[in-house]
Amino acid sequence: MLDRRTLNRALLERQVLLRRKRLSPLRAVERLVAMQAQVPRDPYVALWSRLDPFRPEALAEPIADRRAVRMTLLRGTLHLVTARDALALRALIQPVIEGVLYGSSPLRTAVGSVDAAELLRLIRDRLEEEPRTRAELVKAIAERWQDADASALGYAMYLLPTVQVTPRGVWGQTGRSAFTTVESWLGRPIEPDTQPDEMLLRYLAAYGPSTVADAQTWSGLSGLRGAFERLAPRLRRFQDERRRELFDVPNGALPRAGTPAPPRFLPEYDNVLLAHKDRSRVSPPNGVPTWTEVGWGTVLVDGFVAARWKLDREDEETTLRIEPFVKLSRDDRNAVAEEGNRLASFVSADAARRRVRIAAAR
Repeated sequence: MLDRRTLNRALLERQVLLRRKRLSPLRAVERLVAMQAQVPRDPYVALWSRLDPFRPEALAEPIADRRAVRMTLLRGTLHLVTARDALALRALIQPVIEGVLYGSSPLRTAVGSVDAAELLRLIRDRLEEEPRTRAELVKAIAERWQDADASALGYAMYLLPTVQVTPRGVWGQTGRSAFTTVESWLGRPIEPDTQPDEMLLRYLAAYGPSTVADAQTWSGLSGLRGAFERLAPRLRRFQDERRRELFDVPNGALPRAGTPAPPRFLPEYDNVLLAHKDRSRVSPPNGVPTWTEVGWGTVLVDGFVAARWKLDREDEETTLRIEPFVKLSRDDRNAVAEEGNRLASFVSADAARRRVRIAAAR
């Protein structure tokens, strides 16, 4: 039986959050399988919290030269992955993306008014001519089907394997949210394999021990019980405190529950908070949320969510605001402030003045 603190320390160790490690950014991205990237800055903050040393250019360069890409993937959301994983994982997640788009989006009703195959051909052709935004695709759809809901039909672009092109996502640069196909950007088609076994082994290595429901929450895929049964001879089995069955890879790290865990600042979106159906291994049992609202990141103290943070910039001054959810001890408060100062220096190196403000516990 594994208690909550043991599961917490296992997650932190596998997520490189107990101790920063000397890894290349691409190796770290593959170790984590994929990194949330709806906010372009997020993967940089996530890797800064995990790697030592870490220079933003060390991630920006692989993105710029297409060794890493930002694409729609896990749970139908934007993730950063290596080019190799973009080709290997995208077909596996296709049912998830179709479920999201046909489940509740306006596309579900609008697509019945046009020839779906022709719609996807038009979108693919336009994206492969040159990278385009969704608004540009909507305009082209409206010209072809004047009586259809072109805005809703524009969501069909996400049914295709696409990447968000640079310079968006490159540290220090800005760019419009434009897309092209994976094949056009990387020069190779995605791999057709739809067996999730290898992906699940990698998930367990990075997030386990986990339940089947945890893996389904992380990926967005349903019906993974059969895959776990196939993998069972290769896996360890545990129970959590509620006697739920947990699966794990044979060599998965299991540090002691009392292993020290320093404060860590996570970006606005990070899979360490989203990779389990039961988030109690990172959320304390007093109703503290693992995510609050757009624009705020998360602070872990002793391995658990304890505060949120946000960076404010006014003229030449940057302020890192920290709002605790729980009362912090003096030592924890000092450690959070020190780590916050380092983060502020990283994300706003060009600011003339930087300061950290920690509010009273909410």
